Amino acid sequence: MTLVPFTSDDTARVAEALDQAVTDGATPGGVIALGTLGEPPRFLRAGRIAGELGDTAPGPDTLYDLASLTKVVATWPLVCQALDAGVLSRTAPVRDFLPPIDGPAPSGEATIEQLLTHTAGLKAATRLDQYRGTDRPLHELLCREPLEGTPGEHRYVNRGYILLGLALAHAHGIPLDALGRALWDQLGMTGTTYGPVARGPRVAPTERRIPGAPLIWGTVHDDNAALLGGVAGHAGVFSTARDLARYAEHLLARAGRPHGWLRASTLPLAPIEPGLDRGLSWICAPGGVAHHHGFTGTSLYLAPGSGRYLAILTNAVHHGEARRRTAPLRALALKTITAV
Repeated sequence: MTLVPFTSDDTARVAEALDQAVTDGATPGGVIALGTLGEPPRFLRAGRIAGELGDTAPGPDTLYDLASLTKVVATWPLVCQALDAGVLSRTAPVRDFLPPIDGPAPSGEATIEQLLTHTAGLKAATRLDQYRGTDRPLHELLCREPLEGTPGEHRYVNRGYILLGLALAHAHGIPLDALGRALWDQLGMTGTTYGPVARGPRVAPTERRIPGAPLIWGTVHDDNAALLGGVAGHAGVFSTARDLARYAEHLLARAGRPHGWLRASTLPLAPIEPGLDRGLSWICAPGGVAHHHGFTGTSLYLAPGSGRYLAILTNAVHHGEARRRTAPLRALALKTITAV
């Protein structure tokens, strides 16, 4: 690793892009943490948390719904710990780590690695509301589903990470949110938690789904995670820019170890599109950069070769579909962290 700090021009361009996202109405506001291993993080902020909080500005300790960043901030590190401890096996079917299922369970034959890499061939659409009123447990319902894709081909799905969350809890005999709490406490990520969290000026609301209805505020935005009580392997975690900077530092500090999980997880295992591959959970981009996004308007980028990291926390979904709205900011973030 050759440390390459962000330049003042880098920081200025990222700050300008965040300001522009607010000006364009992409998000009410947001916070970016960026830094280089061993140096204090810098925090960029723009706009306000939400109109409902007046002019209250977001900061390093504002809690945002991470959405699918849960996959790499909770599930992935917990799976890596479980693999190291022999609690899970990378090549074993997930059904081996769940309560017994009698008979065929096609989706339950997916291996832990296939679930991490989105290559299990599971059904793409996840609608847990369709299981309301059934008398079978969720793990059995998911495992008995037929495959929809070809195993080995990349198709981004949430249900694989729901299964990983269920497997972690069953294999350890400890609820997933308690496993996460122990991990984050160990890393000093004291603001990171599964919801719900109390409404207030420290918490960024996400979306008002029905006109005249209350905002989704302090409870998980993802419908399927909400049906699981807010605790799931694919979504449900809330965190801050300060905590994501701590997390990035922790991962980068161990990236050079021969058997470190970040190093293993950023090896391309399945092509997504030209120039992008999937590793274990992470998206692998040119230049050795690993990143992941969350539907609500969040992103985390790591560059193990240069020791750089950049985290974006917004509630862009407050104004509607966030992926298109945050695309320019995300593209600049990837370009900036890659350039050395």
